[in-house]
Amino acid sequence: MRFFMPMGFGLLTLMAAGSAGAEEIDCKSPTTQTDMTLCERARQDEADKALNVQYKKTRAAMVAIDSDQDDDMKGAEKALVTAQRAWITYRDAQCEAAGFQARGGTMEPMLVAGCIANVTDARTKELKTLEDAMSN
Repeated sequence: MRFFMPMGFGLLTLMAAGSAGAEEIDCKSPTTQTDMTLCERARQDEADKALNVQYKKTRAAMVAIDSDQDDDMKGAEKALVTAQRAWITYRDAQCEAAGFQARGGTMEPMLVAGCIANVTDARTKELKTLEDAMSN
């Protein structure tokens, strides 16, 4: 399956492999559980992309901090990498736990994807705050 999310329109176009047509899903008011899950997964993908962009910026700021330090004072980049790895472990465990609200049901994938999107959005903001602090 291929997903397209036009910016600002809130539409998700689902094109099934081998399908003759395309089905449009309005992610502002999805009507089926499948639609809701696909919309949450699209939101998760967008959040992940934004996180990766911000992480690169924050990591560059940490590298810049390290470059201005004596060897015994370096470690900003390493601390960020360690924190990010721990955060990924936290995110995955937290969102797996959130999925237990509907364990084994059709809502579980939607709950997990929505949780990942929310937690990722929050982490992106944290990374932006850190970048801003390191850049001043």
